[in-house]
Amino acid sequence: MRTWSRIPGLLAVAITLVCLLPASALAHEAGQAPPPPRQAPAAQMPPPPATAAILRVFLDCPDGDCDYDFLRQEITFVNIVRDRKDADVHVLVTSQRTGSGGWDCTIQLIGLNEFAKRDHQIHYVTGITDTADENRKGIARMMKLGLVQYVTALPVAGELDVVHKRPAAQGLSASRGAHDPWDSWVFNTRLSAGTSGASAEDSVNISGAFSANRITDAWKITSSLNGYYSRTYYTFDDGTDFTALTRDFGATGMVVKSVGTHWAAGGRVSASSSTYSNQDLAARVAPAIEYDVFPYAESTRRQLTFNYSIGLNRFNYSEVTIYDKLDETLVDQKLQVSFDLKQPWGANSTSLELSQYLNDTSMNHLVLYNGTNVRLFKGFSLNVSAMASRVRDQIYLPKGEATPEEVLASMRQLATSYRYSFRVGFSYSFGSIFNNVVNPRFGGSDGGFYYY
Repeated sequence: MRTWSRIPGLLAVAITLVCLLPASALAHEAGQAPPPPRQAPAAQMPPPPATAAILRVFLDCPDGDCDYDFLRQEITFVNIVRDRKDADVHVLVTSQRTGSGGWDCTIQLIGLNEFAKRDHQIHYVTGITDTADENRKGIARMMKLGLVQYVTALPVAGELDVVHKRPAAQGLSASRGAHDPWDSWVFNTRLSAGTSGASAEDSVNISGAFSANRITDAWKITSSLNGYYSRTYYTFDDGTDFTALTRDFGATGMVVKSVGTHWAAGGRVSASSSTYSNQDLAARVAPAIEYDVFPYAESTRRQLTFNYSIGLNRFNYSEVTIYDKLDETLVDQKLQVSFDLKQPWGANSTSLELSQYLNDTSMNHLVLYNGTNVRLFKGFSLNVSAMASRVRDQIYLPKGEATPEEVLASMRQLATSYRYSFRVGFSYSFGSIFNNVVNPRFGGSDGGFYYY
């Protein structure tokens, strides 16, 4: 009797399961073709023309919230371009402070050309205790989610899964086969001039810079020119006056060839002129070699490099030096060791530089630097930076004593055997766990006014 009493209940369960089966399954059992899957409305995201093989994206971060190198390595299924006019999607990242001290980052994806009027907006909210590594990973992840909707109809969509796995043959190239009339060259210029004054002083300064760089997987070519001129005229109460004049000029160039995933070889050239250093000309030509313990592809997360160079130097001095020289030619060698690490717990940057002149190895210097940001526990972060150097190579110092005016106006470098600096600080935040509210009221700029 107990067995028969269970039959009505079992029948009810069976009927329920049959009703829950999808129509496609029933059709399959009946030998019929299942209905086609539902498609998104064509007006929502129509496929772009077949000519757009790789999506072109322009990254715009006016608030400085982007680690561009990291984004280039993480978002590999698009081509990142330098000019908005060359882009299919403009990614604009802006940020505002939240009530608890974090940042509300707005990632605005603006469709251009064939994607016009297909805009999308994503928010990424950081916590006040988040590290720089956590922030950049979060921004990169949200960018990927937003960009996927633009590439689903492109051939590159076949390479996408949960993450994008780049074919090994393509390396880290930013252009991925796209035609570039500039052949990867990028040029930048800057020129500025200003003046200021008061009843007892007036000053004029002019500065400018130019750079031309070409960076590919195989080669890294950089060059730059920069100059600075400053003149300040002082009038003292006794009627005397003093003019502080500073001139600096510099030119640098570097060529580096990639040699595998850990090695690089190349050289640097430089030329400079400085009134502060008593140098009409300081020129150096130096071949160099570098080894990275970690693959260069991981440089945005961790890097430990050893860079060695040997250089030919030519000096022409403005005044006779403490070694009775007006010019000289010397050979030097330099070793630079750099360690950079960005992890969820924080970041660390450490560097060591050793340099000496080979004609007299007692003429040398050593510089050690460390900067560390670490989150010790929730809400509490510690920041430490320190620099220490031993100086034994001030061969350019002019004879004679510097005047008080030259010292106060930083017109002349003084003799020293060491330099150091140290800074420590901490931040601590506690309170509400909610971090989503942005209230911009009373947050306007003061207009750059001076208050006395």
